[in-house]
Amino acid sequence: MTLALRKLPSLAVVGVAFVVALAIFTLVNRPPSPSSGAGDSGATSAPASAATTEGRIRGLEEALEAGGGGPRTYATLGGALMQRLRETGDASLYTRADMAFAEALERDPRNLDATVGLGTLALARHDFRAALRHGQRARRIGPRSFAPFAVLVDAQIELGRYGAAERTLQRMIDFKPTLASYARVSYFRELHGDVEGALDAMRLAVSAAPGPGENRSYVQTLLGNLELERGRIAAAAASYRTALAGFPSYAPAEAGLARVDAARGRLQAAIDRLRGVVGRLPLPGYVVALGETGLAAGRRADAASDFELVRVQQRLLGARGVNADAELTVFEADHGSPRRAVRLGRRGYAAAPSVRAADALGWALTRAGRPRAGLVYARRALRLGSRDPLFLYHAGVAARAAGAPEAARGYLTRALAANPRFSPLHAPAARRALRSLR
Repeated sequence: MTLALRKLPSLAVVGVAFVVALAIFTLVNRPPSPSSGAGDSGATSAPASAATTEGRIRGLEEALEAGGGGPRTYATLGGALMQRLRETGDASLYTRADMAFAEALERDPRNLDATVGLGTLALARHDFRAALRHGQRARRIGPRSFAPFAVLVDAQIELGRYGAAERTLQRMIDFKPTLASYARVSYFRELHGDVEGALDAMRLAVSAAPGPGENRSYVQTLLGNLELERGRIAAAAASYRTALAGFPSYAPAEAGLARVDAARGRLQAAIDRLRGVVGRLPLPGYVVALGETGLAAGRRADAASDFELVRVQQRLLGARGVNADAELTVFEADHGSPRRAVRLGRRGYAAAPSVRAADALGWALTRAGRPRAGLVYARRALRLGSRDPLFLYHAGVAARAAGAPEAARGYLTRALAANPRFSPLHAPAARRALRSLR
């Protein structure tokens, strides 16, 4: 799919994790909007200069305790807490950020920063309908502000409203071609199968990033992920190493290098690297990757322990209001109860009928012994033209089990052509399935 973004030069034209992390990045890397009501008497200036996110949070809280802050300070605190959430995965920060934004709006109901912050928080909790409402309200409060666009685009994409998302994204890039704009263009193109265009846009995002630090390393890691999706392992590794040079021990880049190790057949190195990542940042996606790499290496007991940790983390996130239906659906379909996966998948698709939700439900139905129904949703997942090898693998397995061998061969061939080593667990299964069809 070609997306004609008028102010994006030299371009031919997404897990939920990308959307959430990018939304937080956009929230915390812009100047605060002018206060629409109660003032703050400049209380945020000194804490904002703190060298670390933790130090900034401490400074803002001290200013508030001393009575030197107002709605803007509370909104800035909420943004800093969201940044810390991105850095640590600490689920308790959801509640603290929520309270900070709510206090800002209690003091000034038209505070734009807090309204955008609540939209970002809703994205982080995967409550995409609430995120859309907050984004729309932010546009009404600040019709000339760039800030609401990020929340609106992300919510529309995750709700499967791709036409609306394209129109909003065009307005966003016309308004201000920045890192936030370029990175969303990249994700939108990737969803539509334009991986080369996605790479071009992400390179512009990297060039627009600030100097060395977590934010630049974040987009450098996203560039590595795109290179890896194309099967360009050396280019992906180089991008991840550049990210680590700018921000040592950066967990997303370390996880990327673990995927590189796995793609090169170095499963023990991948396990060791992922074990270090999980020890510092035990997010479910990293733990699943660790468990699946362990399974590929024949370490079933270790994998079972890792998958139990995933369930613990999911329960903790659920207690903090985080809805992870698509991710949990695929996990349950692969490593838990396919029946439960179908229930989760139906709930997730009803709430947000995106291509990711369609893929998750289709895979759950296939694993639950209903491949014909699974194939219907697998085709919906591919309706934008995605070249995601996992989507194609799921569709291929569904088609094979549904008695459609020609379709199955096509999907599986495309999955392996996109990246023959897309997963240490599923790529070998795709090759076996393809051989059985010959």
